[in-house]
Amino acid sequence: MTQFNNQYRYLAQIIIEATTPLQIGSGEKGIKTDSFVIRDVNELPFIPGTTLAGLIAHALGKEKENLMGSQQEGSRLIVTEAKLLDKCGKVMDGLVDFSIVDEGNASFLKRYERLPIRQHVRINHKGTAKDTGKFDEEVILKGSRFCFELELISPKDESKQFDELLNIIQSPTFRIGSGSRSGFGSIKVVNCLYRALDLAKESDLNLYLEKSSSLSDSWQGWQQANDKLKVQTFCDGWTSYRLKDLTPEDFILFGSGFGDPEGQADMTYVRETIIQWNVEGTSAEVNDIDKMILIPGSSVKGALSHRTAFHYNKLTDAFVKEDGTLLNGKTIEEVTGKNNIAVKAIFGSEGKKNQETNKMEDKQRGNILISDVIEIKEQTKAKVLNHVSIDRFTGGAIDGALFNEQTLYAKGEKFNIDIMIADDALIDENVKSAFERALKDIASGMLPLGGGVNRGNGVFNGKATKYNKEKEQWEELA
Repeated sequence: MTQFNNQYRYLAQIIIEATTPLQIGSGEKGIKTDSFVIRDVNELPFIPGTTLAGLIAHALGKEKENLMGSQQEGSRLIVTEAKLLDKCGKVMDGLVDFSIVDEGNASFLKRYERLPIRQHVRINHKGTAKDTGKFDEEVILKGSRFCFELELISPKDESKQFDELLNIIQSPTFRIGSGSRSGFGSIKVVNCLYRALDLAKESDLNLYLEKSSSLSDSWQGWQQANDKLKVQTFCDGWTSYRLKDLTPEDFILFGSGFGDPEGQADMTYVRETIIQWNVEGTSAEVNDIDKMILIPGSSVKGALSHRTAFHYNKLTDAFVKEDGTLLNGKTIEEVTGKNNIAVKAIFGSEGKKNQETNKMEDKQRGNILISDVIEIKEQTKAKVLNHVSIDRFTGGAIDGALFNEQTLYAKGEKFNIDIMIADDALIDENVKSAFERALKDIASGMLPLGGGVNRGNGVFNGKATKYNKEKEQWEELA
């Protein structure tokens, strides 16, 4: 029997699907957008292996040096790039000759040439746009599928450790790319192939040597292993909330930042193309239905941030006295925006610029995970509303104050918005109470979402719930 220092090989080929748009930045910007997604030699989006390896290392925590190596020892875990799947579920790895690709598949892949561009604007505590807070970014379509492989090199039996590694990718907290705290990056595992090999055995060694490095090539050694993946309702160290059965009172408007191409409206609701797969997962279609409703996680997050600050200030007696100072002795700057303790604990902070070093200090990553809601609702109707500002003296329209907006009438439709908060952010009881009160404000119609809220848009009613880990059930917040 041949002896090896690392005789065991644990391999997995995993197909993931983006359940929200992904933003895998290339670091480049242009005329169209402030941030392009990264693309491969075929000009198709992909996920770099370094991105996946970094996410896995972060999830492993203290255990990462055992698998991912250190300055003294190389990594025992090999992670490939994640390549896009075509319309028929084939992995687009290697240089693709598009001249021989069939028309339907070529049309499908062509949709990735012009990806959606998300508009973002940061609102300050006065309700206006913050200076330098306007930006946009290109995103990968919801429903896009990618394939990548993991290989663990080991001198001993580590099958249980590898199974735990696979379940990290299945975790609800495993988000890919930027904007994971603002609605992007959520994925699900749709298929997992697995194989454990002992290279001291001649049959396993020959099988291992036959394996191609190309993700698009088949291999006889794979075994189906979807049973190794555990569907997780909650995660240790995180508290799960859900805005359940949110129902719009009438109109909702989450702005696209653009007017209607047909000239019917000066501002329109955001629309995005999504990819939909059949039940078997063997074929996909591009869906551009106008009845698509998109509730950006960033919009919900922004509204929650401001209302959480309001409730926290109320709970900590941050009331303004007649002389303009605060009752609790703090300044207004200390209790608003990212300086608010509750906002910083949950939503994070970009920090403050050190004037001497010109660097940002005291930065803190957000402790909230929220996902975009992108659903097709058949009863949804687009409606153009006309607005005009009247001159009170003449009774006529003020010059330049006539505009139209295209909203969605979604009365009776129901949505669920899932939110996860790291337990460390909720240690302060006032922070926890302030956030839960903000959730209840959305569910009771007291905190509208989206644009045009001062004109009656965005009022929802539903239930604010929290997952009880001990009872394994959702409970309405008291």
